[in-house]
Amino acid sequence: MTSLKRSFWLVVGLLCVALGLIGAVLPILPTTPFLLLAAFCFARSSDRLHGWLINHKLFGPPIRDWQERGAISKPAKRLAIISMIVVFSISVFLQIPLYALGLQALALFGAATFILTRPSN
Repeated sequence: MTSLKRSFWLVVGLLCVALGLIGAVLPILPTTPFLLLAAFCFARSSDRLHGWLINHKLFGPPIRDWQERGAISKPAKRLAIISMIVVFSISVFLQIPLYALGLQALALFGAATFILTRPSN
């Protein structure tokens, strides 16, 4: 792989880690998808950062579960579904236009279906 490609994957991976860390604090921004993407990017750019991420005490287990079995833990599933319900409820409370609620409901239903059909550990 060329140096330019490695640099690209490294920058994208670092950006994903930053977004994942922000998502750990902000309830509306997800953490795990960004960290999964960071692991993917680091696997193509930095063995050291890839190893750090997948062996991290907090972030490593969900990444390894996903890489090995495509699994999402039951607590993570529960948190994701509750977050979706809260976000949709806020949209209803704010009287978002009906077409937007419909699109949001469709997207959230698709995401919930995907999450709930993944194996649990």
